[in-house]
Amino acid sequence: MQDFDPSEYDPETVAVRAGYRRTPENEHSEAIFPTSSFVFASAAEAAARFGGDVPGNIYSRFTNPTVRTFEERLAAMEGGDACVATASGMAAILATMMGLLRSGDHVVCSRSVFGTTTVLLNNYMARFGVEVSYVPLSDLSAWAEATRPETRLYFCETPSNPLGELVDIQALATLAHERGLLLAVDNCFCTPALQRPLDLGADIVIHSATKFLDGQGRCLGGAVVGDAERVGKEVYGFLRSAGPTLSPFNAWVFLKGLETLHLRMRAHSENALALARWLRGHPGVRAVHYPGLEEHPQHALAGAQQSGYGGVLSFEVAGGREAAWSVIDQTRMLSITANLGDVKSTITHPATTTHGRLSPEMREAQGITEGLVRVAVGLESGADVQRDLARGLDRLT
Repeated sequence: MQDFDPSEYDPETVAVRAGYRRTPENEHSEAIFPTSSFVFASAAEAAARFGGDVPGNIYSRFTNPTVRTFEERLAAMEGGDACVATASGMAAILATMMGLLRSGDHVVCSRSVFGTTTVLLNNYMARFGVEVSYVPLSDLSAWAEATRPETRLYFCETPSNPLGELVDIQALATLAHERGLLLAVDNCFCTPALQRPLDLGADIVIHSATKFLDGQGRCLGGAVVGDAERVGKEVYGFLRSAGPTLSPFNAWVFLKGLETLHLRMRAHSENALALARWLRGHPGVRAVHYPGLEEHPQHALAGAQQSGYGGVLSFEVAGGREAAWSVIDQTRMLSITANLGDVKSTITHPATTTHGRLSPEMREAQGITEGLVRVAVGLESGADVQRDLARGLDRLT
């Protein structure tokens, strides 16, 4: 389908067909181009490509056909004009910051973000003269109050890791644009199968493709989606020069993941909701954090801006770290790992893993307690996942 127009097809079809091109060999699956460089017909053609006078591949740090197919497909799925694929999700965040910010700029960031995102902003972007202020994710007045004349960017992830907090993306985008700012949204937990931030007014969407886009925990990768000017030129310019480039093989794996994304995200959401309801009724559990539960403070918002509630939840147990570790260690099937978005359910203790490098004060501000356990619900039998967690939870009662 050389002339595929995403606007003419449903999202599930876009996830399978967008960007698909056959080579002269007429292969059915997308081709992998594992090459570092590309050959020119003449010195004049080489000069023309390097000079930007004619389009074409030069070097896989710049562009690669397999990577381009992944970029075009994900851009179509998110409703963006351009996509830049990166070597990891953190590389995508770094490329966004380095491509769009300058020394002296200020970022307002939700305090409920992945721990390494906070480390990147505090420990490294600060070295380049970029300052950051952290605010409660859902408190729009706090975003407004934290904004300065030098503020350039609002950055958030919604739903957040690991508590599943949300922000009204449309309202936050309006707030940002009234002040001449950009809004970047980390869409890792929902993916475009459940949420499209650009449709709600966001300017930039960021992904860790390692998670649900892959879906089976095989490869590292990331992506930035947005318009042709900011993403296609500014973010891409940083990528081309600094080199956190996605490999062709990983891009091909992600393409295979995108083909089943809608099916998987529906199943992840159904399984997570069933587990959240079961955990809510277990006497060993003090609280469950999942936007699909009716008592979640932003349940209505989740239903309005998402088409599903996602596959990640967290719960709290009495007894602090000792009790949380005991629940984790008693599992036999769940994988004790910090990754998420896998068909295999995973379990971790955020306070000592994903958010372990944060100060105790920052963890407390985010609501990450010593008794908090995060589960990324996979595609196994829900009853088996419940039985696995019950081994440890039953000992707490």
